Amino acid sequence: MSSRAHAVDPARLAQWCMEHLGSLPADEIFRSGYLSAVVGLRLADDRAVVVKVRPDSPRIAACVEVQRRMFQAGYPCPQPLTGAVSFGEDVATAEAYVPGGAMLPSADHAARAFAEAFARLIGLAPRPAEVSTLDPAPSWAAWNHAEDGLWPCPEDPDVSLNEVAGPEWIDDAGCRARDRLRASESEAVIGHCDWLAGNLRWSGDALLVVHDWDSMTADSEAVLVGFAAALYSTVSADELATVEDTERFLVAYCHARGREFSADELERSWAAGVWTRAYDAKYQHTVGQPITSLSESEARERLRRTGTGSRRP
Repeated sequence: MSSRAHAVDPARLAQWCMEHLGSLPADEIFRSGYLSAVVGLRLADDRAVVVKVRPDSPRIAACVEVQRRMFQAGYPCPQPLTGAVSFGEDVATAEAYVPGGAMLPSADHAARAFAEAFARLIGLAPRPAEVSTLDPAPSWAAWNHAEDGLWPCPEDPDVSLNEVAGPEWIDDAGCRARDRLRASESEAVIGHCDWLAGNLRWSGDALLVVHDWDSMTADSEAVLVGFAAALYSTVSADELATVEDTERFLVAYCHARGREFSADELERSWAAGVWTRAYDAKYQHTVGQPITSLSESEARERLRRTGTGSRRP
């Protein structure tokens, strides 16, 4: 748990709940978070809510609005209870607490279940022009950032990926994926760019709830699908999609949407997956963690499917 999660002042939190939710906290259900503080509370009026406190950003208001519209459209997500409201120097939001559910559907149906849930989200989401800005994209999705260097600044301000050398194969994968994504473009849609198993819960093979609506961003459909296809899990939440899993997701997504991707869209989907996995691998290397998000051999195979190849044989 981060210091930010620990640092939320109970008196300030109680005052915020009274002011914006109309009831004081009676009990704490859980507390978690890394760069944000996520606190589950039982209020005095017996409602169970989740309050999230994080650094202020203009994009948070748009994320809450997307979540609100998705809830109203019947998509399985927590009901927003507030907008983005000041919390000292930070910003806080509240939503209904949705407990329970399994982290994964059945392994035999995982690709189809994750892909159909994502297709439904893309289909129901508002158009980018209908909400305020979702920029800047979260760093792992910010392939088209305008900063110096290959890699964007992480959300953690104390980490700079561009100041740490190598590994060469990760930088090569990120560079080639970014260049392939920049080679063509299409109309932007809104979607979830962190389609990890930890952000979804299931009742059997039926989607129970999607969490982490701060991860909404606007990009081409092919790119957003590529992120999801590379990040979901099939047999363990600790293991990201294999190349074969990604391929199954892309097939299932196109079937759910009722149209096939063009060759260009498929290559961009694969490139998006390389970018986000390479970004995570670079971050892991930079902070001294084991590199688990991508291997050199898998990067080579995924790059082959982008149409860019790899410098290494």
